[in-house]
Amino acid sequence: MTRTIDLQPVPFDTPYQLRQSRLFTSLTAGDTDMLVLNPGPSLTYLTGLHFHLSERPVIAIFTPHHPVILILPELEAGKTESLPFDVSTFPYGENPEEWLAVFRQASLAAGMSGKQIGVEPDRLRFLELELLKSAAPEATFISAEEMIANFRMIKDASEIKAMHNAVKIAQDALTNALPQFKIGMTEHDFSAELTLQILRAGSDSEIPFSPIVSAGSNSANPHATPTKRPIQSGDLLVIDWGASYQGYISDMTRTFAIGEVESEFKKIAQIVLNANQAGREKVKPGLALEGIDQAAREVIQKAGYGEYFIHRTGHGIGMDTHEPPYVRAGNSMRIETGMTFTIEPGIYLPARGGVRIEDDILVTSNGAESLTNLPRTLETLT
Repeated sequence: MTRTIDLQPVPFDTPYQLRQSRLFTSLTAGDTDMLVLNPGPSLTYLTGLHFHLSERPVIAIFTPHHPVILILPELEAGKTESLPFDVSTFPYGENPEEWLAVFRQASLAAGMSGKQIGVEPDRLRFLELELLKSAAPEATFISAEEMIANFRMIKDASEIKAMHNAVKIAQDALTNALPQFKIGMTEHDFSAELTLQILRAGSDSEIPFSPIVSAGSNSANPHATPTKRPIQSGDLLVIDWGASYQGYISDMTRTFAIGEVESEFKKIAQIVLNANQAGREKVKPGLALEGIDQAAREVIQKAGYGEYFIHRTGHGIGMDTHEPPYVRAGNSMRIETGMTFTIEPGIYLPARGGVRIEDDILVTSNGAESLTNLPRTLETLT
């Protein structure tokens, strides 16, 4: 059954209408005829709708001069009843044998036959892709990764406000969790405490990622998983955590000394602090992103620890924890006002310990604003 919802005209000032308008302008001007999305941040970005990936397929089809087409389970149809734009829904029941017929109806309504259809290559599942191919065998499916990234990289005022809130929640959470820390706690236990504080501080229930709490030799692994290892005096403790607010995330890292640590640990902490500062000070519109990476990396290389900085300097943040743009060597993309990304240099001494300092950066018209502002120096926990 097909159901079209026609709403009364509303001022063309809602973010979803504006974003769809930009998308339709891009589609009209380019080689891609329409865009197909399944549940994820890009679908939410364009519609405000939230769906979980499940065994039941959900697809949105965006075509210029046509209502947004939604293929979705009947049990999800109620989510479309108060949208500020026109939609045409194609709901289906619990019998999977009905799905292809519904996909064919939606394909016909969208005019997919023979068209170039953009998809997100890192998001669209085999399940939905096979149904789409069967429903529109004459269509060609191509990557729309660059087009979508170009929309989402530049944040508007509402997105920036949400990210400010996500940062505040994360910073409040760590501030509230640290008094609960005691030497001898396990990495896992402190990660659990921090998770609880993130939720108590006001994060969305779906936090961006489980906090990384890594101490001692584990801190030399940038993406360590918290273990049952007790945190001991003499350890470096790396805490990488974030929060989510209205779907927008924060992602930050601070490193602590547990009691008295060896002198080289203090030395690399100061080097990483200097590299983080150099990266932040380098940010300005028009500069190539690789310039930030170079500025931070040069500090570490000149100090003799270049081989121990084993990852890029940063990544974009927004609705995804990792999204374009990427702050890495060889990325000549120019920085633009409204971009948001991390700056997170680190030094990792194998089997001994590591230091990382990560901040969330907003590009302004004349430089950068660090959304994160907790102390970056090596504080001591006892």
